[in-house]
Amino acid sequence: MTLMRRYAWLGAAAWLVACAGDPDGPPKIRDYGVIGGASGTELAAEQVLHKANESEPQTLDPHRAQGVQDSNILRDLFEPLVMESPDGALIPGAAESWSISEDGLVYTFYLRPDGRWSNGDPVTADDWVFSLRRAVDPATLSIYSAILYPIKNAEAINKGALAPKQLGVRALSRLTLEITLQSPTPFFVGLLNHSMAYAVHPPSVREYGTQFARPGTLISNGAYRLKDWVVQSHVELERNALYRENEQTVIDQVFYYPIENTDAMFARYRADELDFTTNVPLRQLDYIKATLPDDFIAAPYLGTYYFGLNVTRPPFKDSPELRLALSMAVDREIITGKLTGAGEVPAYGWVPPVQNYAQQAPAWAEWTREQRHAEARRLYREAGYGPDNPLVVEILYNTSQEHKRLAIAISAMWKQLLGVETRLLNQEWKVFLQTRALRAETQVFRSGWIGDYNDANTFADLLHSENAQNDSGWSNARYDELLELAAVEIDQTVRAGYLEEAERILLAEQPIIPLYFYVSKHLIKPWVGGFVPNIMDHTYTKNLYILKHD
Repeated sequence: MTLMRRYAWLGAAAWLVACAGDPDGPPKIRDYGVIGGASGTELAAEQVLHKANESEPQTLDPHRAQGVQDSNILRDLFEPLVMESPDGALIPGAAESWSISEDGLVYTFYLRPDGRWSNGDPVTADDWVFSLRRAVDPATLSIYSAILYPIKNAEAINKGALAPKQLGVRALSRLTLEITLQSPTPFFVGLLNHSMAYAVHPPSVREYGTQFARPGTLISNGAYRLKDWVVQSHVELERNALYRENEQTVIDQVFYYPIENTDAMFARYRADELDFTTNVPLRQLDYIKATLPDDFIAAPYLGTYYFGLNVTRPPFKDSPELRLALSMAVDREIITGKLTGAGEVPAYGWVPPVQNYAQQAPAWAEWTREQRHAEARRLYREAGYGPDNPLVVEILYNTSQEHKRLAIAISAMWKQLLGVETRLLNQEWKVFLQTRALRAETQVFRSGWIGDYNDANTFADLLHSENAQNDSGWSNARYDELLELAAVEIDQTVRAGYLEEAERILLAEQPIIPLYFYVSKHLIKPWVGGFVPNIMDHTYTKNLYILKHD
């Protein structure tokens, strides 16, 4: 890129994020009194939390949930065997303790005797046997079943080769659950905090079938119960008085609002209609930092933002040169420096920083911008494209100003460097997920993957050829083999080596274009107490409270 063209692009980027002051003016200065009263710890008389939640929940069935917005609500409704402390550390949940056999194959969980469903029924080991079988049963139609594949026979059951009753789980007594694994899995306990491992209320599922996860029929075992769900308006939860730690729970009600537009989210936050946001409008980030510095909280987040490429059909099928050219043409430093700006880290590799793993990146990540761009042009020509035959491609994204802004920026990069012609298409979240999964019409699609547990496998497994969420359709036999070797390897160094080699294969074939590693971004009112950032960005309302304010 010539110096003039580079400055032209930087000017375009600046235009995309420009905000010479908020169009609605500075935040209105309101007197909220002394937060927390004279002691600073006095609680508000009304304990109600209002939270933004971006998209409309797809479902509140924990075994069919898919998006982050579903999981945010499910964490309040259900208590897993193993859960998290506010800082993200694994702690006992519905199980007060557990033991592991010497060979690492048998886990025995001892349930709490005071565990209750929200209708008063006791929580038993049989409930978990029923629920784990349901989670891997192909009739449940879960796209997340693979997360439970470490359990003995889970994969065979999910593929229809065995009956659900042959899953390696059994109740040794009313409060003792035994889970047998296919092979030692060092991160298994962490998996149990995922919604796929939640228990559902068996009588409700048997009576209502797929309608059990609705207001009036959803029975849960967490700190809250479902009171109301008005589509495209709100989901309302209320305290579950039968929850074992109800005496320690402070907030009585929590409202989740599906607000996809971050400007609208920010406006409602400023109007005190929201106490807690899931995101901020990036074009106003500098303004927010300057005017609401104490409300804005950014923290490392276990996730990668990326563009997926549909490799099952042209133009990306059998064309790694084209895929690599598009990846090398993206200036990630400009994206994180000029477009996002909250501390995101440019991503040339797929797996963000996780425990027991050395991050991978292609050799060209160390090249200069000019070297990368020259190679991108060469690969683009090698793939058969040029001024007389430009690539024409569609970028699909779910409705969001931030996703649109990023898609526009990358389109401009591709156009300026390679001459690519792009068309942008946005879809509402549920339709977007369906379109991606079908692969019949997608070419390029935006996505983000948030780790389900703090291990490289949660990222590696997404691109396994048989993963239902592998929306790029990429398949590589050696990659699959390495993941399967890692799944049974006890030695952590050897296991990491398998996963690192797998990522190198992925980056060489480039079925996805990693763009940046996330940070979580929240605006939180000063009267919301108990919030602690963590790498998974998991927040439990039961750990929060509302301080006195006017």
